[in-house]
Amino acid sequence: MNNGAPLRFLLPLCALLSGCGESVEQPLEQVSEKSYAVNRDANFSIKNGDGSIRIYGWDKPEMKVQAIKKAYSGERLNKIAVNVSVRPGSVSIETHFPPKQTWGLFDRSGTVDYIIVVPKTAKISHLELANGEVLIDSMRGEDVHANLTNGRLFAHNCFGDLHLAVISGGLDVIYDWWEQRRFSVEADIVSGNARAFVPSDASFHLVAETRNGRIATDFGVQKERNGEVTKIDTVIGTAAGSDIKIRATDGNIKIVEANR
Repeated sequence: MNNGAPLRFLLPLCALLSGCGESVEQPLEQVSEKSYAVNRDANFSIKNGDGSIRIYGWDKPEMKVQAIKKAYSGERLNKIAVNVSVRPGSVSIETHFPPKQTWGLFDRSGTVDYIIVVPKTAKISHLELANGEVLIDSMRGEDVHANLTNGRLFAHNCFGDLHLAVISGGLDVIYDWWEQRRFSVEADIVSGNARAFVPSDASFHLVAETRNGRIATDFGVQKERNGEVTKIDTVIGTAAGSDIKIRATDGNIKIVEANR
């Protein structure tokens, strides 16, 4: 019996698996930044495949875009295209990736991480990410639509109308303080858990429903606090001018009193 045969087999296999204990190869990175003048009520469309999209609202009629491209080879890094089309009333940001490899153990097609600062009263008619993380922070526009296929979606201190959808992963709606104004949140998740963090002085109409899961709320009766219900339709506070609707297909929903 040739005892060296298994070793001869393992050596090329180890080479394929990133050196079998050698340091993990780090991706190459390319950063671009640019500012644009836009209207305060401009309409935004943003599309990305893999990576992240972070949106921050501010008071200026200006947009800042930082795009961080990452890939494991210079060739693939250069093939990732970030296309920004800007008019005063509309903005389109699209990401184009090279075709993914159909062989091998690793996906090295690359990622793009966006940090985008926009007027807080702007409209986001379309935000789409296939895999990764979405953050929407401090928006107050009439309409914000965000769709995530796989990953986590966070909406933070947004007092405008939100339409959020996640296929698989997690969804969090977070308020550090509360403003008594009219706005609405519609959040849907197919597979995964959803949470809303709201302060104790919040007033809103809450509708929460899950098909296969449980709902728990710090603002409810004991049964609701214990997570023994699958649907809630109630008014919290005394001046409910806003609506929060959260629906899950396969997952739990939690309403947390954030600063109790």
